[in-house]
Amino acid sequence: MPKAKPEPSFERFLKVLRRQGEPDRVPFAELFHDYEIMTAIQGPPEGAGDDLDRVTAWWVKFWYDHGYDYCSQRVDFGFTREGLAAEDTARLSRGQRTWVDEAKGPITNWQEFEAYTWPEVTPACFRTMEATARHLPEGMKIIAMLPGGPMENITFLMGFETFSYALMDQPDLIAAITEKIAEILIKVVEHTCSMEAVGAQWINDDMGFKGGTLCAPSVLREYVFPTQKHICEIIHAAGKPVLLHSCGKLDQIMDELIVEVGIDAKHSFEDVIMPVWEVKRLWGSRLALLGGVDMDILCRGTEDQVRIYTRTCIERCAPGGGWALGSGNTVANYMPIPNFLAMLDEGCRAGVY
Repeated sequence: MPKAKPEPSFERFLKVLRRQGEPDRVPFAELFHDYEIMTAIQGPPEGAGDDLDRVTAWWVKFWYDHGYDYCSQRVDFGFTREGLAAEDTARLSRGQRTWVDEAKGPITNWQEFEAYTWPEVTPACFRTMEATARHLPEGMKIIAMLPGGPMENITFLMGFETFSYALMDQPDLIAAITEKIAEILIKVVEHTCSMEAVGAQWINDDMGFKGGTLCAPSVLREYVFPTQKHICEIIHAAGKPVLLHSCGKLDQIMDELIVEVGIDAKHSFEDVIMPVWEVKRLWGSRLALLGGVDMDILCRGTEDQVRIYTRTCIERCAPGGGWALGSGNTVANYMPIPNFLAMLDEGCRAGVY
């Protein structure tokens, strides 16, 4: 499938994030693409798998070749926990697919809290980010990704079921874990925001499901929003925007995320909850919107259906700016590659102002 000549401009993307009118074209936005998708399209990285410069050059090339103005990149860091696993039945299988144990995490009581080995934020945590920066072409920036936000990490470390009971039985333990997570995430953000190659910061922090927030908004206000707000303040002080990736139905808390927490852009949308063009109608004057091409269409639709849907998104969301084209979540390894490429191709054809 023919592609437009890459002409990366992070200023184009910033114009969307800051809602400063219409850029020259609708930019593309993704949280990430699964490794299997990237490999199937452009082949694996050449050379040894542990050659960081080769791998990051390969990583940047994919984003550049497909018309993005940035590439997302993670820090080499995370909170230790065990997950559950099963066979990966995706089109481009990775062998096993893992997910979080919702019942029980590594910290369910005070003894486990005291015994848990908390990760240290050291210069080594940013080696991949620094290597990625060495390979950025002119015009591109990195959007740094946190190792999850406060909501994800507290529920991952405790298990969502344990966390739910602890709201009544051990609120002091929740507060202690939250404080420790905040301390570590803030150190990460302080470093990423100091890097010249980093143009913005993702807060990836799922807070909802199809029917509403994962817990009462009052719980989020007590344990989650303060850390998110502190992170936003650090990022804004560095003159950089904040992009929130959060799945689920968040209409109850959207105003607080904009006004109190201070996010600049929202990512992750499902039509079964609210189509992205409806989100833009309600909040687009106060918030940039990223992505929104429904995953069900991208994964189960035909290429023609993807093209028609993508054009609908462009027609409804592009006017006035403040929107970037992309999937409703991520380019997962169960997404047909022709559908992913068709979405980008329609963006090149129809997304010109």
